[in-house]
Amino acid sequence: MIRYYLTVNGTITEIESAEPGCWISLTHPNASETELVASRYHIDLDDLRAPLDEEERSRIETEDDYTVIVVDIPAIEERNGADWFVTLPLGIFVTEDVIITVCLQDTPVLSAFTDGRVRDHYTFKKTRFILQILYKNAQLFLQYLRIIDRKSEIVEKSLHKSQRNKELIELLELEKTLVYFTTSLKGNEMVLEKLLKIGKIKKYPEDEDLLEDVIVENKQAIEMANIYSGILSGTMDAFASVISNNQNIVMKTLSAITIVLSIPNIITGLYGMNVANLPFEDSPVAFGIICLIIVGIAIIATIILKKKDMF
Repeated sequence: MIRYYLTVNGTITEIESAEPGCWISLTHPNASETELVASRYHIDLDDLRAPLDEEERSRIETEDDYTVIVVDIPAIEERNGADWFVTLPLGIFVTEDVIITVCLQDTPVLSAFTDGRVRDHYTFKKTRFILQILYKNAQLFLQYLRIIDRKSEIVEKSLHKSQRNKELIELLELEKTLVYFTTSLKGNEMVLEKLLKIGKIKKYPEDEDLLEDVIVENKQAIEMANIYSGILSGTMDAFASVISNNQNIVMKTLSAITIVLSIPNIITGLYGMNVANLPFEDSPVAFGIICLIIVGIAIIATIILKKKDMF
């Protein structure tokens, strides 16, 4: 899908076709749409399609007619009836006349601009627009990191009540997500550092504060991801130890029960054999006496095992 936006009288407006100073948004574009934009603005087709590859790395490169910036953005993916967090590449192409964004799917990073929720947004102010996108992206990472932290707390509470594979798998998925987030944020940090040095994109004094905010937000997101990842990793190790310990306790209890239950089997098995001169074999109350002996020995064995903390 291809859409065109232009700031008119301070308001973002969708327009029918491209104009100088507009923003061209490509969301999961087809081949004809990418070829149209690539040929019109002299962009290498492979560069324009690169952000459509989920494995594309964060980078910034300059060409004769354009500058390409690729950063990772957070996204939500539904798997097995649950929402999980992933990262996707977002391409930003800066040409002489327009700014172009390319992404595999609609993202809150860009919808905040199309919905008019970002103040002082002008499509023709390319440098400020890039910084606003990067700032919104860092904020979205922070928002999703807080959600991940809350989800991990809920899963931990569930594990306290019932230690099942489902909760452990959820914790593992959250831990993997934090690793992906950390990797993506560090890649974005390198892009920001290079953005400071690159001369093709003009820097304006009024945008310096915004650039500093972007760098601070991104660093904060990296720190949060590292902290949450460390906490979650420690939690996983702790629960793994608890589960292993609980399994040992269950096995110990079952062993103690087996010992106690083996006592009646031994005695009744002995009396069931064809052996002469067994105690009480001629007594009319032999069955009752033997049962009392079995119960007595079982009680003694239970007391001994209880003192050894086998129950």
